[in-house]
Amino acid sequence: MEPRPELEEQGDRVARSGLFVGLQPFMAATSVALVFGFVAYTSLDVERAGIVFGAARDWIAQSLAGYYVAMATLVLVMTLGLMVSPYGRLRLGGEGEEPEFSNFTWIAMLFSAGLGIGLLFWSIAEPITHLAGNPFADMEGIASNTPEAANVALRISIFHWGLHGWAFYAFIGLVMAYFAYRKNLPLTIRSSLYPFIGDRIYGPAGHIVDLLALLGTVFGTATSLGLGASQMSTGLGKLFGIEPSVSQQIILIAIISAAATLSAVSGLRRGIRLLSEWNVRLSIVLLVFMLAAGPTVHLLKLLAFAPWDYLCNVIQMGVWVDLDPNASWQGAWTLFYWGWWISWGPFVGMFIARISRGRTIRGFLVGAVLVPTLLSLIWLCLFGGTALNIELLQSSTGLARTVSQDMTLALYRTLDLMDVGLWTWPAGALATALITTWFVTSADSMTLVVCTILSLGNPHPPRRHRIFWGTTVGVVAAALLLAGGLQALQTASIVAALPFSIVMLIMAAALFRSLAQESSDGTR
Repeated sequence: MEPRPELEEQGDRVARSGLFVGLQPFMAATSVALVFGFVAYTSLDVERAGIVFGAARDWIAQSLAGYYVAMATLVLVMTLGLMVSPYGRLRLGGEGEEPEFSNFTWIAMLFSAGLGIGLLFWSIAEPITHLAGNPFADMEGIASNTPEAANVALRISIFHWGLHGWAFYAFIGLVMAYFAYRKNLPLTIRSSLYPFIGDRIYGPAGHIVDLLALLGTVFGTATSLGLGASQMSTGLGKLFGIEPSVSQQIILIAIISAAATLSAVSGLRRGIRLLSEWNVRLSIVLLVFMLAAGPTVHLLKLLAFAPWDYLCNVIQMGVWVDLDPNASWQGAWTLFYWGWWISWGPFVGMFIARISRGRTIRGFLVGAVLVPTLLSLIWLCLFGGTALNIELLQSSTGLARTVSQDMTLALYRTLDLMDVGLWTWPAGALATALITTWFVTSADSMTLVVCTILSLGNPHPPRRHRIFWGTTVGVVAAALLLAGGLQALQTASIVAALPFSIVMLIMAAALFRSLAQESSDGTR
């Protein structure tokens, strides 16, 4: 399957034209109307919006738990299958084409875009919460707040941040990179529909698919901006004694959004690349500190034990569905994560595709699934393992109680309880700086992705549009923070994952159909 030359020219012409001419005025106007309409709806009646989104979330948890679990399993199986199949030798680009970025820079950028603030926020809060009780510990007859419960709590956290989640990102990114770099189609979600509808991808069907991707990207990033601002505000309070407040958080959003917009305007090779590389360097310093200052021997044992424990249990955990209609744990945790990964999939997947030209399918999938999973596992072992050890040995410190009352305090309270004296303040400052840089890279990557979607795959969208969308996501986050609507926004992102999961199934069918054609044509 190859697109017709005149269709390639049409796509190139529209991409060069930007947002407001050619095919894109509808996309630009509709996306702006939907984003700001959602903000207005949530802001004007927060209580009602919360009820509506909560009802949708509960319906998904009760009615579609099996579907979400099956979806996550299917995507992981397809991803691992492609990784080891003969198709893994195919190059995402011309034969002999070299990757655009070095392995270090590539991993740094995809890790920064794919995780960002979330891992710093949840790496302590999640395992500490699971320590108090979870269905997997109950099935094994393990009492809460015991060393065995701590192992299960860490295992669940790694499960939620491991292979299944990164498979969502990698599979979406692979489909886009394949059709963009091997089939010369625009780098957008709509291109994956080409095997089924041909040049109609430039019509309403393509617009709908790209709009779903765009909305999930904007809403998901705005939620993370609000989450990051809350944690940064807490960090500043711990470091400088500044009382956290909503106004302070809005100022932080404005500052970070401006920095992210400047980074996006400066381009992929300068702003985003440099910030991502510094993210990794700062992360390594913080990880080394946690290993050296924490319970080192215990953490080294965890690093040896946790990967094996995870691999032995990942299949059982991945296919488990809670059949109790009154149970809420799976909906609040596993389904929340799967929906969250799916809703972020178009954003992170497109960004990974954008930086992956020249890599083989196997190299792409190994780098986008196995490597980030390993890095996430190390992070969770060092941060979560330290916090769990403190809670088990020093339950009187009230770490679990602190986390249950305010999750933004989890990281800073853990640093306090590590009892490292004068090193507590520098460690907190480094963590806050890392939250800031991850904050910026998530926002600037989002800006580039949104503008790429609206300019029909143009890898270098006009600067004025990067400025507009970089500012818009900050406005969305600030407006919803003022209205108390971040929780509703987070729920909406999960609900938005449902229609996009159907798009993912179509993308999978399109990819395998095209790969089979390449095989029959002898191009493999």
